Amino acid sequence: MNTSGNSTVNLPPLPERMRPESLDDYVGQEHLVGKGCVLRKMIESGNISSFILWGPPGVGKTTLAKIIAKQLDRPFHILSAVTSGVKDVREIIEKSRSNSLFNKSRPILFIDEIHRFSKSQQDALLGAVEDGTFILIGATTENPSFEVISPLLSRCQVYVLKSLDKNSLDLLLEKAIKNDPVLKNIKIDIVEREALYRYSGGDARKLLNILEIIVKTNEGNNIVTVDNNVVTEKLQENIALYDKNGEQHYDVISAFIKSIRGSDPNAAVYWLARMLAGGEDLLFIARRMVILASEDIGLANPNALLLANACFESVNKIGMPESRIILSETAIYLATSPKSNSAYMAINAALREVEKGGNCPVPLHLRNAPTALMKELGYSDNYKYAHDYNNNFVEQEFLPESLEGQRFYDPGDNKHESEIRKRLTSQWKKYNY
Repeated sequence: MNTSGNSTVNLPPLPERMRPESLDDYVGQEHLVGKGCVLRKMIESGNISSFILWGPPGVGKTTLAKIIAKQLDRPFHILSAVTSGVKDVREIIEKSRSNSLFNKSRPILFIDEIHRFSKSQQDALLGAVEDGTFILIGATTENPSFEVISPLLSRCQVYVLKSLDKNSLDLLLEKAIKNDPVLKNIKIDIVEREALYRYSGGDARKLLNILEIIVKTNEGNNIVTVDNNVVTEKLQENIALYDKNGEQHYDVISAFIKSIRGSDPNAAVYWLARMLAGGEDLLFIARRMVILASEDIGLANPNALLLANACFESVNKIGMPESRIILSETAIYLATSPKSNSAYMAINAALREVEKGGNCPVPLHLRNAPTALMKELGYSDNYKYAHDYNNNFVEQEFLPESLEGQRFYDPGDNKHESEIRKRLTSQWKKYNY
């Protein structure tokens, strides 16, 4: 590989070399930073308020925060929720307040992975955000509604960032090949892009890391050819490099969930071990198992949700290393449980019907009648109170007239739901169970 005398020994990685420094060079998130869009307008006005950037890895959250600070010429502080504590937060608060006497521009505090801050750490931010000591910009890959305390969330706007689409990935590749001080001196022939984009998964950092891996492993060649086979082969040879800094976070959790769904406890424990060894957030793992317990096991074994929820609560209280045992027990239990997605399918079918049919009127006999006028209009007339009948059941219509006989729930093929199907069949002839 001919680099025309450029040494790469002391250069930062390609994603860092290609980090944009202005909004005009920023790739993706047009819905936020495009001409006339909300974040660009706020930045151009110079009047910014605290906000949280929520999106998957490698879509430009940190870059966007740095661009904002540079464009507005504000003091910029960075904390990582993984390595920082309350003491670090308080130091920045004190520093910002003391500097406010000499600098009228409020500083920006960027907190990466803010979802990993504990309640006490987030509480420490509240007063400073409230009184304007600094502008807070948080970055998270997790839904802030679950991970950020309500008082802090109410003081921050949330902006959702999306995985980069094909056009954005195309543009990133072209910029890297044309502008990077190393790559622009190399003949790079991109014959196929499908594997590049599949493995990067809309993550700019992954895409540029993959490209750099391929270039480095072709050192000595005058031309670097990139096609689907080359990408797959080089990533398999350099999986440790590709996996650095937890960039396979979503790939491994996907393998973990699919192993449990596929009833393989051995694979589930292996992927769990991979996540634990890589320092994955324990609550992230536990939360995914709570979701899976409803989505994939559901009514085939209702105890699965109880155990998954107990796992989440226990892990939250205990931490490592003991939590590895709790997570393992839960993963094995879920993997070896019978599976059913009937509840998941039922609510999806009902939501499609609501979206399609709008707001169908509630039948009169099901309506509440708290006033005399409502009683005169027939509200609650002919409603049959189930407990007045044998076996606490009487057949009557509970759906809107236009949906009469519509079935959303179909019991799964497992022991528990077979009993449910049997009971529903004896009660509801019209649903044809």
